[in-house]
Amino acid sequence: MALTEERTEEALALAEEHGFAQWAAYGKMLKGWALAQRGQGSSAIEQIREGLAATRQTGARIWEPFFLGLLTEAFALADKIDEGLKIVLEASTTVASGEKMNDAELHRLRGELMLRSALSDHESDASLQLALATARKQGSRGYELRAAMSLARLWGEQGRRAKAHELLAPVYGWFTEGFDTADLKEAKALLDELT
Repeated sequence: MALTEERTEEALALAEEHGFAQWAAYGKMLKGWALAQRGQGSSAIEQIREGLAATRQTGARIWEPFFLGLLTEAFALADKIDEGLKIVLEASTTVASGEKMNDAELHRLRGELMLRSALSDHESDASLQLALATARKQGSRGYELRAAMSLARLWGEQGRRAKAHELLAPVYGWFTEGFDTADLKEAKALLDELT
């Protein structure tokens, strides 16, 4: 996260110096995401919201579902589940307008938030299954790994450990590098736990 914050600060300074409002807004949102990862929920949410407002003022809507996903994640990390569910719904509406690159991750975030709300495991399972299917359809291995981890974690908690391991192991096995990344470390730990 420190490197993300450092690079974001550099990008923000350059964007502001040269009057690149859209890139400054993007930098602000990425900085907010990094703050969320460090547990600074309120500051993170404020940064991302300011960045979203600024990018909308430029008239640009590109990558909006991605940035709404970052905001959803910030709400989740701040334990503001209802607000996160509202934002992921807004992001899904934006996706319906045509931009699909973050679709799988939005379904996964929705499923994760539903697990932490009063909604049933069945609804969360359905959302996570949709995330997995969407990632596979799009050929997005990173999002497939995240969806498989979320679903495997749910199944493991429900006592379906063998099925969870069966789901996650081949997805993890597809990767041949990057084992020092957070997602692959988390997947390995989860597989060890499920064994």
